[in-house]
Amino acid sequence: MAVPKKRTSVMRKGLRSAGQHHKLYRKFPMKCPNCGDLTLMHHACPSCGQYRGKEIFTIKVKQAAGTEEATTENV
Repeated sequence: MAVPKKRTSVMRKGLRSAGQHHKLYRKFPMKCPNCGDLTLMHHACPSCGQYRGKEIFTIKVKQAAGTEEATTENV
């Protein structure tokens, strides 16, 4: 019976077995049925805040600082 001369290291065993089980999967975006923006599957839409037709969170709208300065200059 054949016997290996040297012991196989843990790292070498791990590298050999990892090639069969670990894969990189691409993340395909899909269109949000509410707003049409691209989102990841099984995630709430970042632009409208809905998931499966239900509102999960509300979106806060930031006001631009340039519009506030323009109104104070005109007064």
